[in-house]
Amino acid sequence: MDITDVRAHHIRIPYDSGVASFRQGASAITALDMVLVEVSTDAGLTGWGDAFAYVCPRTTRNAVEEMIAPQARGLKVPDAAGIPAVMEQIQRNLHLFGRYGITMFAISGLDIALWDLAAKIEGVPVHRLLGETRRTAIPAYASLLRIGTPDNIAAECRKALALGYGAIKLHETTAPAVFAAREAIGPGIPLMVDMNCPLTAAQAIAFATTCRDARPMFLEEPVWPPEDFAALAEVRSKGGLDIAAGENACTEYQFRQMMEAGAVSHAQPSVTKVGGITEFVKVAALADRRGVKIVPHSPYFGPGLLATLHLLATRDDGLVEMFHLKREACLWGGRIDADATGHVAVPSGPGLGYEPDRGVMERYRVA
Repeated sequence: MDITDVRAHHIRIPYDSGVASFRQGASAITALDMVLVEVSTDAGLTGWGDAFAYVCPRTTRNAVEEMIAPQARGLKVPDAAGIPAVMEQIQRNLHLFGRYGITMFAISGLDIALWDLAAKIEGVPVHRLLGETRRTAIPAYASLLRIGTPDNIAAECRKALALGYGAIKLHETTAPAVFAAREAIGPGIPLMVDMNCPLTAAQAIAFATTCRDARPMFLEEPVWPPEDFAALAEVRSKGGLDIAAGENACTEYQFRQMMEAGAVSHAQPSVTKVGGITEFVKVAALADRRGVKIVPHSPYFGPGLLATLHLLATRDDGLVEMFHLKREACLWGGRIDADATGHVAVPSGPGLGYEPDRGVMERYRVA
């Protein structure tokens, strides 16, 4: 079976996040952009991938079309055992663009699609190709966007708990915000704090010390720049809290550097950024050897979320991240929403398990 074409689809689905906001610079973002990667074959099977594209969809789409499609057209569709070699060769072919950023986002999309195809050919879900199935539903945490005011934070936390979520993540940078959330959810609910890289090491240590009594599960990306693993390690050793990072890291190699520095207690590979399922599996194996927990970055609406569920199905631990918002439409007919117990079912059909709704794709397509 040969790959006949690779197409990139830019889909933009609006959402309502209430009192919260998602910003890029001075601009508020009210829709989530996705770049779906469609891999067609001469046998009529189609594989679907997902390339990271929050605020760079046109750039990611161009990367898929200009860099990835020419590499993939005409290739034999590999089986699961052959995908890593194919992807390494593509990384080698494109290495002059760097093994990070947009290049790896586009590579990730192709990799996920190849795993979707490999599992469809075998007639099994992706997680069956990855190892033993340990979980059929994954506990989810509500990932709140930036809110700011303690009263609103407390109210949104309570809303998330009422929906069944068993854990909460903030995107806040002040101690009052953290303590407001803790008071609202009580002592037994896991609370995570994602800071998005604003502080120096000294500032982050001071913040961790101030927030210690609120007992966050971890501080996520507290320092700038995110690749300053020595600074992260210092915050981890002196701040008294666990540290999570990795959504901005690409390939197992960069995660190895992070872990060798002692920078993280929780690693957060993002399947649409790190290099796809192939690199995620390598990162998870490395983390397991080093005693680092895996908590993926996964606030997606597309195939990346499905891939994350399959990856977590083979593990005894790890939560799936779900944006706490109301989206206007769903590519999967609502089948990837958290249930009343705060769990998301792992798809059981062949490949990633579901085919995207073409009607939704057309309605929300960006030309």
